[in-house]
Amino acid sequence: MPTAVASQRRPYRFPPAVTSRLRSLAQLPADLLREHPRPDLLQQCTSAGLRPCATDAFVERVRATGLALADMGLQPGDRVAIMSETRQEWIVADMGIVTARLVTAPIYPTLSGLQARFILQDSGARGVFVSDVAQAEKILAVRHLLPALEFIVVFTDEVPPAAVRGSHTVLRLEGLIERGRALASDPLAVARYEAGIDAVAPDDLFTIIYTSGTTGEPKGVMLTHDNVLSNIAAVIPVLELDSGDVALSYLPLSHVFERMVTYLYLYEGLTVCHAESLDTLARDLQLVQPTVMTGVPRVYEKLHTKIHETVAAGPAFRRRLFDWAVRIGIDASAARHEGRALSPFLKMQEAVADGLVASKIRAKVGGRLRLAVSGSAPLPAHIARFFHAVGVPLIEGYGLTETSPVITVNPRDRPRFGSVGCVVDGVEVAIAEDGEILTRGPHVMKGYWNRPDETAAALSQGGWFHTGDIGTLGDDGFLTITDRKKELLVTSGGKKIAPAPIEALLKRHPLVAEAMIVGEARKFPAVLIVPNFTALEQRLKVLGLPSGSREELVTREDVVSLFHEVVEPLNRDLAQFERLKKLALLPAEFSIATGELTPTLKLRRRVVLERWHGVVERLYEQA
Repeated sequence: MPTAVASQRRPYRFPPAVTSRLRSLAQLPADLLREHPRPDLLQQCTSAGLRPCATDAFVERVRATGLALADMGLQPGDRVAIMSETRQEWIVADMGIVTARLVTAPIYPTLSGLQARFILQDSGARGVFVSDVAQAEKILAVRHLLPALEFIVVFTDEVPPAAVRGSHTVLRLEGLIERGRALASDPLAVARYEAGIDAVAPDDLFTIIYTSGTTGEPKGVMLTHDNVLSNIAAVIPVLELDSGDVALSYLPLSHVFERMVTYLYLYEGLTVCHAESLDTLARDLQLVQPTVMTGVPRVYEKLHTKIHETVAAGPAFRRRLFDWAVRIGIDASAARHEGRALSPFLKMQEAVADGLVASKIRAKVGGRLRLAVSGSAPLPAHIARFFHAVGVPLIEGYGLTETSPVITVNPRDRPRFGSVGCVVDGVEVAIAEDGEILTRGPHVMKGYWNRPDETAAALSQGGWFHTGDIGTLGDDGFLTITDRKKELLVTSGGKKIAPAPIEALLKRHPLVAEAMIVGEARKFPAVLIVPNFTALEQRLKVLGLPSGSREELVTREDVVSLFHEVVEPLNRDLAQFERLKKLALLPAEFSIATGELTPTLKLRRRVVLERWHGVVERLYEQA
């Protein structure tokens, strides 16, 4: 074990049913048919309403897909990719791949053809499932660079004009399923298929998930069936779900968190509803009325901002009522989390606040949400505190692709806002002398695909995985993340600055939508700020100042002065070397389309610096 300043280990306390029911995820479809037959196992949100899929129909489609794939000359362990938005067909394809003893390599649908080509080539994928013609055309544009790729399966009925291009066959999913249904009448084909499912071992490779690549080239993380099943088992006691719950899924299934939690939902017998897209989330929340959902901080932050903007635009008495109700909710939830009894007066105030304010906010997210989980990036404490105050328990967890993914989760009944919670069952965590968080257990990956040197660097002697995150582990078992080890800025004077906590404080201000600190190898740190233009317009109106285009606003001295007023109070609480000496306003939000955010909405600092290189250079030239 590496030298550590703190450590915690949770013994195995897995529900017996998990280990007895499933030896591998290849057995999940048959388990669903046996344990959770229902008419609405899956539902797809559409403009026309919900499109349900019953358990038996889902399992039959998986079986047909698996039979067809098994008949195409693929060998156990061969890789097949999926490049699609979150939808029912994604799970059908994934389970079909797995039951055919193959390995899934997910690809984010937002990636370009060249980026997809890297994953297909590196994984040696022999086939790829895609959502539509647009995704198929991305692959076809680079097919000449992919000698191992043999077929493309399109989820929609429409396929590119040429059904066969060279040796690359383009199929419809329904056509593949029909092929599998024909094979279902062949006893030998069925026997081989079922024997294959039984032959999948817990330590067999389940998936290769390529990291988003916030820095450097993506690496393929190898996760086994046991990795993911152990994580499902570890999270079950924390989330306390049951078959009466309805889950809304909108995060990319290419991401390990949403994929793991989807199979947890199915294992527990929940109805899983897939949003049509992130753009339709507000509509789909009303359509589904979920009781549970997962998300990333950016989504909850945007919802928090939207609620506050709506209130700010209303009359003064409503703003005062809103502020009062939130304060009461915070006081009441804090008392419950600390195990204190609510006074009769606070109970009465909470009931009034709930009826006048909190219940209306909950209605905006469907009215039934009893649990929301945030992962993938740090969740600001004030965001979690707000949602608890209005009766939407929002808990934060922590993990990585390499850890299947969950390492810690906040307890539902006593969350520690600002922390990422406590270690889950079967997981061990240690803090190294330099502050890096280490973990080991059945959740830790098998390694990086085709990268033995990087595997050896990430997994030290004794099986410890180096997360690359800096944190502290309290005596009470709560883990707190303070920064990324590789994202520390080092000024030309050798001072190390952790940018994430400062950026999080800046983004708490209503005028700030995005913030990124710069200063690597520079004399001092500065900050790039994307204004919340809606809030900025309102502020300018109150001050009697003219409006303008975004490009005009970010260069106006009176507008820049407003943001100096945001930065200066923060500077007073920072160490001298951390203080932000300069700022620049940017006219456009960071986005996936520009490459500044990963598909899981994490900041790609290198890309931001490249895009706004001129702005950064001018900051330091002026100095």
